[in-house]
Amino acid sequence: MLDGKRIVLGVTGGVAAYKAAELVRELQRAGAARVQVVMTGAATRFVGPVTFQALSGEPVFVDAWDARIPDNMAHIELSRGADAIVVAPATADFLARLAHGRADDLLSSLCLARECPLMVAPAMNRQMWSNAATQRNVAQLAADGVAVLGPASGDQACGEVGLGRMLEPLEIVEEVAARFVPRTLAGRRALLTAGPTFEPIDPVRGITNRSSGKMGFALARALRDAGADVVLVCGPVALAGPRGVRRIDVESAQQMHDAVMAELDGAQREGSPFDLFVGVAAVADWRVANVGASKWKKEVNRHPPALELAENPDILAAVARRPDAPYCVGFAAESEKLEEHAAAKRVRKGVPLLVANLGPATFGLDDNELLLVDAHGSRRLARADKNALARALAAEFAERLARS
Repeated sequence: MLDGKRIVLGVTGGVAAYKAAELVRELQRAGAARVQVVMTGAATRFVGPVTFQALSGEPVFVDAWDARIPDNMAHIELSRGADAIVVAPATADFLARLAHGRADDLLSSLCLARECPLMVAPAMNRQMWSNAATQRNVAQLAADGVAVLGPASGDQACGEVGLGRMLEPLEIVEEVAARFVPRTLAGRRALLTAGPTFEPIDPVRGITNRSSGKMGFALARALRDAGADVVLVCGPVALAGPRGVRRIDVESAQQMHDAVMAELDGAQREGSPFDLFVGVAAVADWRVANVGASKWKKEVNRHPPALELAENPDILAAVARRPDAPYCVGFAAESEKLEEHAAAKRVRKGVPLLVANLGPATFGLDDNELLLVDAHGSRRLARADKNALARALAAEFAERLARS
């Protein structure tokens, strides 16, 4: 997500500074070519510079008078060539100094003399965050073009619970990466389905499939990063919802169908219809018609109960048939004859684009290989990380929406 980017990571004096060590690693895993750490004096009270030097492989700077920079102008040189400055954690004191243009240490001077985007991840006690002075400072920073990442709500080091907790390192990486994505879907609205469905047999058993939801969640993030307003309807998955995406949890295919239709109807009534619908979910084709009211018991010398199956609603086809249908994209997992079956399914569903993969070997994995099938033929997206594929798909959807 950050392939080749050079990031300056500012660390200020809060207990969340220990998370900045993990953030260095996550930035590197996301592809950052260089992570240069600059600390305030107070930050060194929580984590030593040696820790960050070992993790980043770069010298750590604290003192504005550090002579390791040939012209002794670290506040100028350290940001030149950087793609972004990220301050995490950003304390209430540092936000206040930043909002008022103070330059009384290396990090604040660096932020003032920058030529690249600046992002701050606040971290402080809930009352410090809600204080009117802090809110004024944050509003001023936002007005000045500084991206404020978070904060989150949750347990705090002081023992209290509330808003002010720093975002987790992976969340910060996602937010930073999103700032480099072209906003090709700004002003667009997208509705997605993801994950499996679960069709009950009795109160404790059910029919489901091996979909993890990873592709759908990655696509929701990619569409959000490209500027879209995203709603995600998902079956039972063990995944955290992407930040900034409205998530609706369902269980069965019928519940997923009803949730999708309710969203489309509501958007139409409010005058803000969806531009894009993407059916990524692996929806069960059938449900059990004779669901047991209590658990079916296994008894000696007795035949197993016979399941009576009924057909589930076809969500993708139903959306495509609507007079107010958005641009519809379907997904298909096939076990053989991928292109042939995908092409037939696209026509049967009545959608302009179908994204196919050869399953079930891809279920649960972090990478995949996709085939895009439309009325003009097919095009393959080479095997890659699902996040990378999602970004490629988001760009593809943006181009198609622009032409439609």
